[in-house]
Amino acid sequence: MANGEEGSILKALDVAKTQWYHFTAVVVAGMGFFTDSYDLFVISLITKLLGRIYYQVPGSSSPGSLPDGISAAVSGVAFAGTFLGQIFFGCLGDKLGRKRVYGLTLLIMTICSIGSGLSLGNDPKTVMVTLCFFRFWLGFGIGGDYPLSATIMSEYANKRTRGAFIAAVFGMQGVGILAAGAVSLLVSYIFEIKFPSRAYILDGAASTVPQADYVWRIILMVGALPALLTYYWRMKMPETARYTALVAKNAEQAASDMTKVLNVDIEASSAKHDQARVSKDEFGLFSKKFLRRHGFNLFGTAATWFLLDIAFYSQNLFQKDIFTTIGWLPSAKTMNAIQELFMIAKAQTIIACCSTVPGYIATIVLIDRLGRHTVPPLDFTG
Repeated sequence: MANGEEGSILKALDVAKTQWYHFTAVVVAGMGFFTDSYDLFVISLITKLLGRIYYQVPGSSSPGSLPDGISAAVSGVAFAGTFLGQIFFGCLGDKLGRKRVYGLTLLIMTICSIGSGLSLGNDPKTVMVTLCFFRFWLGFGIGGDYPLSATIMSEYANKRTRGAFIAAVFGMQGVGILAAGAVSLLVSYIFEIKFPSRAYILDGAASTVPQADYVWRIILMVGALPALLTYYWRMKMPETARYTALVAKNAEQAASDMTKVLNVDIEASSAKHDQARVSKDEFGLFSKKFLRRHGFNLFGTAATWFLLDIAFYSQNLFQKDIFTTIGWLPSAKTMNAIQELFMIAKAQTIIACCSTVPGYIATIVLIDRLGRHTVPPLDFTG
């Protein structure tokens, strides 16, 4: 071992054997991504239903739909919150620690998921304003959870399997998209059996049953369940040793935490060695030293994420319109409101099963074999 790494807690974490706690961390951190994607993408499944319920024009030849401005607000307001939440909670996570902020983001997501489903009022304007309010703050919480989940996993993982573990956490995003479709399928199927109605073309007014208003609310509130179920386990997780030792400067606590959860013998002196080594080489995020060392990599990674997200998020939000345009879905007027939701959810679930989820699985399997530089180009060209 090189002299610079002797007695290093960071080296001990990097070379620690893969064990059960690593998989536990994947599940706990991954459930954050699962909840994030469920909450972000489930809205695309219910916007058609919202249009039928709140914007139906009596006697119209076609079912009601959300006005363009309202549709854009309902679909996109959570992403505005996500953008701000990533900046705010990213900075807060470095100040207060990953664990404390992690729990806070979960509480925000849980409260706002429930609040979205309980959007107040019966008139369209009140419901949409309330829904957008809660969706914005839901996105704000997601903005914090999204980077913290990946950060926590990267700081727990060992060097040999770090790529696969982080990819597995990100892969839960695909499972969340799949779950959004599955929950929508189940809820719409149950309501269609209990409250059947005729297609819009046969009976416009009666094609949207009053009980349809419960459907979208239930689907949105289900997003609170994984966050609630994960909260206990997140609070049991110790703070990551990299934060505790290098930022909080608590060497004894870092060594104690990692000794308990990773079954490795770590001395507090190891963390103190890391503190001394890192303090000699500290520099700020906006310093020239940072730009020289990491500026190019940061720009390249951020630019790649930016370009990827334009395609990824827009495709998942608006694919329901593409399905109708290419004739994959029947004309809206040939279905009742709940049937249309069922068909949209079915199409999204098929897409997730056949492309999104398999893509994540392939990345998990290949990233530590082919390397980080090879897998992303395969994703883009594929």
